[in-house]
Amino acid sequence: MTTFRRLVEEWRLPGLRRVVLAVPQWFPKANIIDCPREAAMAFPHLQQPSFLLASLKADSINKPFAQRCQDLVKVIEDFPAKELHTIFPWLVESIFGSLDGVLVGWNLRCLQGRVNPVEYGIAMEFLDPGGPMMKLVYKLQAEDYKFDFPVSYLPGPVKASIQERVLPDSPLYHNKVQFPPSGGLGLNLALNPFEYYIFFFALSLITQKPLPVSFHVRTSDCAYFILVDRYLSWFLPTEGSVPPPFSSSPGGASPSPAPRTPAMPFASYGLHHTSLLKRHISHQTSVNADPASHEIWRSETLLQVFVEMWLHHYSLEMYQKMQSPHAKESFAPTEEHVLVVRLLLKHLHAFANSLKPEQTSPSAHSHATSPLEEFKRAAVPRFVQQKLYVFLQHCFGHWPLDASFRAVLEMWLSYLQPWRYAPEKQAQSSDSQPRCVSEKWAPFVQENLLMYTKLFVGFLNRALRTDLVSPKNALMVFRVAKVFAQPNLAEMIQKGEQLFLEPELVIPHRQHRLFPAPTVTGSFLSPWPPAVTDASFKVKSHVYSLEGQDCKYIPMFGPEVRTLVLRLAQLITQAKQTAKSISDQCVESPSGRSFLSWSWLGFCPTDPNGCYPANDLDEMGQDSVRKTDEYLEKALEYLRQIFRLSESQLAQLTLALGNTQDENGKKQLPDCIVGEDGLILTPLGRYQIINGLRRFEIEYQGDSELQPIRSYEIASLVRVLFRLSSAINHRFAGQMVALCSRDDFLGSFCRYHLTEPALANRHLLSPVGRRQASHARGPRLSLRFLGSYRTLLSLLLAFFVASLFRIGPLPCSVLLILVYLLYAMAMTLLTERGKLHQL
Repeated sequence: MTTFRRLVEEWRLPGLRRVVLAVPQWFPKANIIDCPREAAMAFPHLQQPSFLLASLKADSINKPFAQRCQDLVKVIEDFPAKELHTIFPWLVESIFGSLDGVLVGWNLRCLQGRVNPVEYGIAMEFLDPGGPMMKLVYKLQAEDYKFDFPVSYLPGPVKASIQERVLPDSPLYHNKVQFPPSGGLGLNLALNPFEYYIFFFALSLITQKPLPVSFHVRTSDCAYFILVDRYLSWFLPTEGSVPPPFSSSPGGASPSPAPRTPAMPFASYGLHHTSLLKRHISHQTSVNADPASHEIWRSETLLQVFVEMWLHHYSLEMYQKMQSPHAKESFAPTEEHVLVVRLLLKHLHAFANSLKPEQTSPSAHSHATSPLEEFKRAAVPRFVQQKLYVFLQHCFGHWPLDASFRAVLEMWLSYLQPWRYAPEKQAQSSDSQPRCVSEKWAPFVQENLLMYTKLFVGFLNRALRTDLVSPKNALMVFRVAKVFAQPNLAEMIQKGEQLFLEPELVIPHRQHRLFPAPTVTGSFLSPWPPAVTDASFKVKSHVYSLEGQDCKYIPMFGPEVRTLVLRLAQLITQAKQTAKSISDQCVESPSGRSFLSWSWLGFCPTDPNGCYPANDLDEMGQDSVRKTDEYLEKALEYLRQIFRLSESQLAQLTLALGNTQDENGKKQLPDCIVGEDGLILTPLGRYQIINGLRRFEIEYQGDSELQPIRSYEIASLVRVLFRLSSAINHRFAGQMVALCSRDDFLGSFCRYHLTEPALANRHLLSPVGRRQASHARGPRLSLRFLGSYRTLLSLLLAFFVASLFRIGPLPCSVLLILVYLLYAMAMTLLTERGKLHQL
């Protein structure tokens, strides 16, 4: 760093600076000054920022990460804004990566403190809201610099709107769009340094490539996730006001925010060219004493950028036109993206709920309040609600039917429960006891009615298509049922639906009113409208603004949804029985029998159609069955409470399930119809198979000698034994048929070994197999059992035990043959006796 600092001091000589700044940038430096370092540096310009940028780029390749950050801190401290504004775009891109995702930058999404503690600590200190990087932002902010941001990297609806020369509703883009001259390459936004920095920070979550599946990273431990939390806590504080920016120089005064001119309206939500924030401050002199009034634009900008970049990927207009889960969308959120959005929602609830009780009353609107208090009141309904609703609708309709949907589910449930993040939550009862939702949250429930009702119906439709035998899917049903079963919540939702369904003709003065279309115009700091005491009108405005004037609302407590709930209750009962049957089947399979059983020793034919893995129950064992049963049992009880299902209705569901079993206690086949080629699955049958409710008994029905080689067999040995047995069968086929045709004990003994007893009783389920005339297989010898690892291990174990008693291999072999002959004779007698009883 010594050489670098010496070069910097030489370049900062006052006389030299005057000469350089007086010459055009493209002018050859040979005509300016004879510098001895000219050939070595080989820079095309003598301007100081170009030299500084080239030096930092070289350091980024040659120096370690810690040294680079130390150098950046010194550069930010020593150089004025006039010399730093050129390196700012490069520095932001080198940290957060390029907008096209090619450069990953510092890769904050993978940087974890427990894995890379040194780099993690340095990066977090540098990017902290009170750190050097933000000090650079404020230095440039005080000089009113602007930086171009390409419109092509904005979310789809915003990009399409700007490209069509239509200004988006969000004031974030007002007076910032720069149309290119004729022959220009593209549209750009002219952003101030703070906006430019936050734009890159927010978009790095979207533009960077998803992490590989094999790379396991806990999102909540990553530097990016923790930085989001720090920025939210700093700029959207739940206690106190927003900290002021740093001073430009040690001991100097804090730089004032950039002037609120038409070129940079931080709080202008309308189409006016003057700042509504500035007008608000000028009309209320008491607010001027509040430091937050001078810095509220940073909080506003941060929230708008986060909402626009993370949630505004689906337009409300397209949603209202294409309310189909099969609608094509180019953007697909990741689980990491959803977790970060959930963090934003949780903090916004805490931020909005940090208002003092006297500030939340309607009368407080008419009194002079600080801009930060007004912002807290307006943050969720005016910034988040609409875009979050469309975002959640897309996730519910397009997210894969697997356990990863848990992230979307928890994000939705976090938004539905603002009372969890209220300051008084500590005084409530423990989590083991159900909490009663206070009536003070009724306005929130009513003004977010669709978040509760329509998304609940969307979840029901997902749950009816998932495998509830899986513990992860059962947990999701349990979580939703538990949240909606909180005391007094269902009553508040039902009250909101009654307000919406209240006929317009009941109150004459309501007739011919137009409900407002969705918009975010108007400043949250503009004079508050008169308090709307008509709760019905507020609920209708919310529904129609999101769903359109012609929407068909399906009540959550109406007959259609109740039918879906009863279907879900039936599936829950079926899933409990299925989990139990799968567990019992796996316990009774050959793998669960004793170590010295005849089937394990290989003397009995091995059933190739044993227990097969149908879901994650088989991987997790009996504990998983217990968890599944517990989740489903509690979910069923919560659903009964929410929709007031009677015990008799649930008993009828259980009784109906009992009738679906046949006389042998086994489940029936999936619902089918008989066609020309055999059984054809109906839509109900497909649904039963997908959800694990019923299944076909899968078993091998072909030639047992030709079945695929199993994992417990030696492939080469099985092939050799097959050739040997085929040769024997071909050579002695006539003698085998003659022996098996005898009516005495010898014939029965030969039939027991040379024929397949189950072949005659086996009916083929394959329609193709029915049409083909199956030829009767004659008696034959099968040596395949000798190719099994279990058989060979059993023989080796028998020889080892015999050697302990001083019995040689040959006597041991004779003894094993005699023992097997006795066993075979007994089985022959039992088999013949069974046939006589059947006759």
